[in-house]
Amino acid sequence: METKAQTQRTKTYEVDDHPFELRHEVKRLNARLDQIADSLERSEFKDILENYTDPKKRIISNLMAGISRGLGLSLGTFVILGLLGYVISLFVNVPVIGEYLAEIKKYIDANS
Repeated sequence: METKAQTQRTKTYEVDDHPFELRHEVKRLNARLDQIADSLERSEFKDILENYTDPKKRIISNLMAGISRGLGLSLGTFVILGLLGYVISLFVNVPVIGEYLAEIKKYIDANS
């Protein structure tokens, strides 16, 4: 025994049965599709897809990203070690550290 709600869920609607409701639903869906299309255009989804589907573009972009990261890491390390060296050079007169750093400085000056 099926209830009335179950029979209504299983009943298929014909276009002739509810023409106004179907037109209203189609208009609502078309408006929603237009909103989705606009948002995809604004997000440049086409460019993203081209970037992922074209191996040449993907290789070039990954290569440039790797070079940029490597260069940034090298420059950052250079700056940090330079600042660290400057701060340590202020402590050259400290007895234990000063003697060790003086030896390192002599070694560097002799080899340069």
